[in-house]
Amino acid sequence: MSLLSKVVRCMRTIAPLELADTRWDNVGVLVEPPYPQPQCNKVFLTIDLTPQVLEEALSDPKVGTIVSYHPPIFRAMKRLVQDDVKQDIVMKAIAKGVGIYSPHTACDNCVDGVNDWLASGLGKGIVQPIEPALNPPEGHEQAGTGRLFTYDEPTPLTVVIDKIKELTGLPFIRVAKVNNESELIKTVAICAGSGSSVLNPVDADLFFTGEMGHHDVLAALAKGTNVILCEHTNTERGYLSAVLRPKLQDMLANERSAEGDVIEVIVSKLDKDPLEIM
Repeated sequence: MSLLSKVVRCMRTIAPLELADTRWDNVGVLVEPPYPQPQCNKVFLTIDLTPQVLEEALSDPKVGTIVSYHPPIFRAMKRLVQDDVKQDIVMKAIAKGVGIYSPHTACDNCVDGVNDWLASGLGKGIVQPIEPALNPPEGHEQAGTGRLFTYDEPTPLTVVIDKIKELTGLPFIRVAKVNNESELIKTVAICAGSGSSVLNPVDADLFFTGEMGHHDVLAALAKGTNVILCEHTNTERGYLSAVLRPKLQDMLANERSAEGDVIEVIVSKLDKDPLEIM
């Protein structure tokens, strides 16, 4: 069994593709090289597969599979040419015999996925999906879109802000406040990445997401909801090291490469959000 096949089997358990929003998302095996990289025993995790991150992965000849949270192939390709960044990434991966798998919204919606990781940093409370999954697979009965976190005890907004900074490792986040930072928060609606479509219909004291449109933020404030924005991938990246890497590593612990080597799961050091506060 190839390294890619082993990774796919594990990822389908961690984040079943049935949970992805395939109305618009593109998940699963995106690149299956016909001539896989020989003597490979490393799985490389990243949020975005940019040219710089791809070069990082391909510079290690032991990397045979890339798990890219965001799908590098999102829209149909009518040709494969080097002057298109996405197509160039695909061709270089194939040329090096490296497979690419993307879990994206399956990883958002699954149990112990990205949104549950975000909720885990808020403190003591109850977590439930905003939109429960229909007919979820075994082990993912609490799966669904977004999360609604309810504190056991109302918590000052200042404390929530500090907890989110600690979870994400960010020195600064963007906050839109209804009143002031001493306001008590009981419910937090959570959506990793871009949260407007999931969060707008929800009644909560706070929206916690990566990005929202200007007018969506104004609408939230008008109905009495505070907003915290961390930039898109800053609400996703920490999940790779905190949850996915150890979980995937554990599932592959008894597997070996074709050459008998132990399989290692690593996380990109160059992957980062394109926006930063200067």
